[in-house]
Amino acid sequence: MKPLLITIAIVVSGYLPAQAQVAGGRTVLATNTTELREALAEAKPGTTIRIAAGTYAGGLFSRTLQGEPGNPIVLTAADPEHPPVIDGGTVALHLSSPAYVEIRQLVITKSTGNGLSIDDGGSLDHPAHHLVLHGLVVREIGPKGNRDGIKLSGVDDFLVENCTIERWGSGGSGIDMVGCHRGKIVDCTFRYEGNLEANGVQAKGGSRDILVQRSRFEHAGSRAVNVGGSTGLAYFRPKAPGYEAKDITVEDCTFLGSQTPIAFVGVDGALVRHNTIYCPSRWAFRILQENKEPGFVASRGGRFTDNIITYRSAEMGDPVNIGPNTSPETFVMARNAWYSLDAPARSRPKLTLEEVDGIYGTDPQFHDAANGDLRLRPESRLAQFGVRADSKSAVKSNP
Repeated sequence: MKPLLITIAIVVSGYLPAQAQVAGGRTVLATNTTELREALAEAKPGTTIRIAAGTYAGGLFSRTLQGEPGNPIVLTAADPEHPPVIDGGTVALHLSSPAYVEIRQLVITKSTGNGLSIDDGGSLDHPAHHLVLHGLVVREIGPKGNRDGIKLSGVDDFLVENCTIERWGSGGSGIDMVGCHRGKIVDCTFRYEGNLEANGVQAKGGSRDILVQRSRFEHAGSRAVNVGGSTGLAYFRPKAPGYEAKDITVEDCTFLGSQTPIAFVGVDGALVRHNTIYCPSRWAFRILQENKEPGFVASRGGRFTDNIITYRSAEMGDPVNIGPNTSPETFVMARNAWYSLDAPARSRPKLTLEEVDGIYGTDPQFHDAANGDLRLRPESRLAQFGVRADSKSAVKSNP
């Protein structure tokens, strides 16, 4: 018990000496780029790399970060109040085939390719796994083309939480997942411009069992969440399962702007529920099929329920856009609340899908929509719709 108390006391005080023994591992303090590269090369299960405040050159790469269950390798800010900045490079930080790794409270910026890239090293049957990304700020990536804030390729069993991603490549994603499984993106914020051919979150290439929860999307590209996508056959993990994405859930999220908050693209089952959608410029959601390879299901099995959609009739003509080669008859719309800001009396939109138990024309009564506060007032009659009370996504955070 005494060693545990000593460790807690050291952590609370904010001081951990270099190479201190913590939980059976070694703690290393990196104060410059050279020390950080050396620490990455030498890390073993249980190693904690504490990175001092300052700016570190991007282009960091490791293929040897292999922690163990209960004994992860941790990269973290030495002082969370003054997080270190990894600046520049083609990819600011690239981890290949990591396992049991945590990355915490870093700023990643101004790389010309991706910001943070994590992959399976090209071994499609041996994914990177058991990763935690916590409290990261990723910004000013690219800025042009298919450049991602966070790129995950062949990653299983991961958690991305309390991260802010803003201004990634004009044709890329805030978080792009290719062939990822059993992942959670929780309490994150995505900011960009809604007229760009970009998206906030994308899950494709055989991705399955992904949860996007309690997150906020502010003009996060033309498609804020792309449930599915279009992937070359060589990049699927596992190999070409017949869908781009399956069993994806998006819930308790807040969407401001974008052409559409949600696109179901080559999906085989997804649930979008209890979200608050404010002023999309064209559609509430889309059903599309972009991968035309043989053996793939037509986009099917989506559920869009219990959401609040507040829109301007002058902007959103067709709430649901249905593309060719899809199975819209397999989709379910139920218990959504629709409100037109510029024509409240005509809030019932012309839906191309049948809706069950929809609500039309009831003002949600947001706290302060003009300033991005989309919490419902206590007197709102839509308390059972949209983002639920335990989510913070309805409140604007500081840039």
